[in-house]
Amino acid sequence: MVDAMGNPAETKKQIYAQAFCIYALSEYYRITGDQDALEWAKQIFRLIEEKSYDPAFPGYFEAFDRAWILLEDVRLSEKDENERKTMNTHLHLLEAYTDLSRIWKSKDLKHQLERLVEIFLDRIIDPETGHFHLFFDDRWNIRSKAFSYGHDVEGSWLLFEAGEILGCRGLSEKIEKSSLRLAEVTLKEGVDADGGLMSKGDGYRVIDKDKHWWSQAEAMVGFLNAYQITEDKKFYEASYRCWDFVKTYMVDKEKGEWFFKTDKNGRPYYSEENKVGPWKGPYHNTRACLEIRRRLKR
Repeated sequence: MVDAMGNPAETKKQIYAQAFCIYALSEYYRITGDQDALEWAKQIFRLIEEKSYDPAFPGYFEAFDRAWILLEDVRLSEKDENERKTMNTHLHLLEAYTDLSRIWKSKDLKHQLERLVEIFLDRIIDPETGHFHLFFDDRWNIRSKAFSYGHDVEGSWLLFEAGEILGCRGLSEKIEKSSLRLAEVTLKEGVDADGGLMSKGDGYRVIDKDKHWWSQAEAMVGFLNAYQITEDKKFYEASYRCWDFVKTYMVDKEKGEWFFKTDKNGRPYYSEENKVGPWKGPYHNTRACLEIRRRLKR
């Protein structure tokens, strides 16, 4: 974070944020061919591997101070548990390393992307429920019971993309199976009668029926991805019904953009959440629209 004059207001180095910087630089390079952007992305990758990677219990620590000293409070936001390894950071590292792999053929990068995939398959996905665990201690002991439908369905298509980039047949088969199970469980448990995706669950039950903007965006892509793998029309219909929910309830037809969230009846929370802010911008919804346009042209 910086203030209005560009001075540092928050100097914490969150690995989640470093991942998004790699993702942005990779996309910028794909558009412009700017070598400086590519070199910066490579530099951040090397810093993450040097400073954040845990070789003892493979994975990545959450947050550091400006001098790369591991912090006591590593939370990404006040809503998160104060645990040093999280699903969310690993998911967006997976996303960033996948995108960087499209433009940089590096053995080190490929190896670490493979490790990230294996972490999801072996540590993060619950083999019984088919959901992502969210928070872990240093040794990958599970530190939370709740799960997020939005992250499950987002992870289903990001994992599949990582498998496509890696091109390892044995690993790709495992990834496809896990990807489809994430989408299947999300469809079975998390989609409401109106087509919108509910927020959270615990065990096998829904505990939060609110519908967040980003979860709808990820559901639209995740279900379409599952349809493209299986040609099972239930996934296509789920993607379309979620889009219909978005058009009906999530899009602000008067002032533009999408509302932050609605309640279980599709009523927006007008005063409780920002339409745009540090945690709400046109990332998920714009990316979803671009992804769907690209996929429907195939």
